[in-house]
Amino acid sequence: MNAFVIDAFEFCRTKASRAGVTPVAEMTRLAKECADQSGSLTWKVEGSTGKHGHPQMQMSVNGTVQLVCQRCMQPYAHELASATLLVLGKDDEQADEIEEMLDDETIDVIVGTRDMDLMYLVEDEALLALPHTPKHDVCPDTALLDSLQSEKKSPFAGLKDLKK
Repeated sequence: MNAFVIDAFEFCRTKASRAGVTPVAEMTRLAKECADQSGSLTWKVEGSTGKHGHPQMQMSVNGTVQLVCQRCMQPYAHELASATLLVLGKDDEQADEIEEMLDDETIDVIVGTRDMDLMYLVEDEALLALPHTPKHDVCPDTALLDSLQSEKKSPFAGLKDLKK
């Protein structure tokens, strides 16, 4: 993945904006979580200053990734659509103060740097947007699942056999 390094504070101060399309194959951490490396993500990051004067970045990540359904174990196309607001602190102490002041679980507070890799943040957002347990809404082929359920024997049936 090509690094896209920015000065996060300058990016926000100047209200800069960057957008792009990145193949899943170029995002090594994300690709490890996917069934294959096909697909791409469209992303956009906009810098600004919040109402309390703190630098912040509005980030959105959209696209399709291939995941493995945990019910039928077949790959499926999963639509990612995520947007988040990142408020920047100069160090851990300031980030903690900002987080306490905002008291809003929907806003993420991170430590900003003068050499921040924007693509790393985009990949993080995509990883956070993945479902904990990926699965189809309705599995297309349930033959494997059905065969496992039909073979399932009651634990009490085993005890009954021991009794004989």
